[in-house]
Amino acid sequence: MYIALFVLLLIALFSMVFCHFRRKKIICRIRNMEKCEKCSLVEELAHPFGYVYHCCCGFFSSTVDAWQKDAGYTWAYDYLAPRFQMVFDSLPVYFNYRDRTWLIEFWKGQYGINAGGEIGIYHSDRLLSETEYRTAHFEAANEEEMLSCTLQLFLDNGAFVKISQRHWWLTAFLPGVFSRPSELCLKATVCFRNREMMEAFFRGLCRAGYSPEWVTVQNLSLSFTFHHPGKVHYGFLTRFHRRLSQCLNRMYCRLFLWVTRPFTCTEDRILFLYYYIPFCFRKLMRLRRFHRHCHRKHGCRRPKCCRKCRPARRRAARGAGSTAHACRNDASCGNSGNCSCRNDAPGASSVDCSGGNTIRDARFRRRRKS
Repeated sequence: MYIALFVLLLIALFSMVFCHFRRKKIICRIRNMEKCEKCSLVEELAHPFGYVYHCCCGFFSSTVDAWQKDAGYTWAYDYLAPRFQMVFDSLPVYFNYRDRTWLIEFWKGQYGINAGGEIGIYHSDRLLSETEYRTAHFEAANEEEMLSCTLQLFLDNGAFVKISQRHWWLTAFLPGVFSRPSELCLKATVCFRNREMMEAFFRGLCRAGYSPEWVTVQNLSLSFTFHHPGKVHYGFLTRFHRRLSQCLNRMYCRLFLWVTRPFTCTEDRILFLYYYIPFCFRKLMRLRRFHRHCHRKHGCRRPKCCRKCRPARRRAARGAGSTAHACRNDASCGNSGNCSCRNDAPGASSVDCSGGNTIRDARFRRRRKS
């Protein structure tokens, strides 16, 4: 028995020493990498999940060809979201336009360890009655139906991120930032194809509870601010899951910041998590959902197939979806100060953020306040 105990202690000691030197090696590896190399690697890692990383401002957004487009939208997604650590306020706007019911929905809240916002554009294949809204399945807008949108997400400390692009699902996710949905403010601008579509959306927005005085219209662009969702009545189980998910999200945010404490930049933290604890990185990027999609698409049955598919997807991403970012920020960390990014690819996104230090400091301020 004493021999077995001695062997266990020896194994534990060896594991601690191994993890210590492995951690030091990973830290040195990341610190010796150039900033552009870090950003390219993070973007390459995020692309299979349907996201692109904006290095100048330190947040993720969705790609136009994201695999989530095939899933479309149904009300059950929002209903089940708190069960998967996604707690947000939503504003669905339904309107009829040219023999189809359209849905443009706005979200803001906490997505795991990411605070973020979304604008989604969907439509059904026919006109729907109000009783069918919660049971119908909506398809994502195709390339010809996408609209130019601007999403501006404000944190409660005054920092904000802004992204503009012609998209069907415009998003912005800030890793490592914890916030309650009521503390976030989303300012949205949608540019419509014609005045008929804009007026139909305006009427749907008024039916959703917005007063015309809260809406700004300029030519074919309509802007408004989504801060408070109004009176929303959640059931007992939904309230329980929302509170439980927020407690878990807060804990995971603190754990993420503690594990990656040698770094302050978002790309450094993500790469450290990727090299040091790959399982947590996959949870951060929700790899399980991607695995299922990859298996169905490629006809594979084992998780190893994704390792085989990954190089091909990377080569395709470089050839078709590669973008060139011109970042006007000379600081050593991509989250420092005010910055803006310009994507030189046609139809690509423009990104702007202010208070980058404030965004980064919000992660620590949350920890101190609690």
